[in-house]
Amino acid sequence: MNFLGHLHLAHKSQSSLLGNLLGDFVRGNPEGRFEPAITHGIRMHRFIDSFTDSHPAIVAIKPLFGERRRFSPIALDVFWDHCLTQHWRHFHPHSLAQFCHNAQSQTHPKWVHTSLPERYQYVISAMWDGGWIFSYQELENIEFVLKRMSKRSERMAPLAECFATLETHYQTLNQVFLDFYPDVIEAVTHVKLK
Repeated sequence: MNFLGHLHLAHKSQSSLLGNLLGDFVRGNPEGRFEPAITHGIRMHRFIDSFTDSHPAIVAIKPLFGERRRFSPIALDVFWDHCLTQHWRHFHPHSLAQFCHNAQSQTHPKWVHTSLPERYQYVISAMWDGGWIFSYQELENIEFVLKRMSKRSERMAPLAECFATLETHYQTLNQVFLDFYPDVIEAVTHVKLK
């Protein structure tokens, strides 16, 4: 899952939205570094990533990416956010705009009064101020995101090429999302994290 998926699943699991977004920006054991609710959210983020990556439906589609298979989890995370925007009404009673307004008030660095990693502050401020989540509604913006991410390092360059697989197998992958995402929701609402 990417930003929207983690926020939505945090809401579904009644977990800290801030903690769930922090999951990509905090390394090691978060215990004692944040208040318990935020720490729980970080652990929920990690559970979601692990559950998603090992889900049989996800494992089954990785070969579609061929030699770029090792980059498929990153490409799919961004693509799942696109799918979630496309099927938002199926998974949430409020509009995407209402949900994002509420999530922004809980996670935007300018409104959070706790110490946050510098990279979180930079990325999440840019996400909210730049309307990234709403841009995920258009498939061409997923290509833009992957190209931007691929420029972070030479090692990440093949990520840009993953978009061709997403586009070619769009209908199949969209159906995979509809099949597996309810499993993720079910898992986060019942998991007991330490």
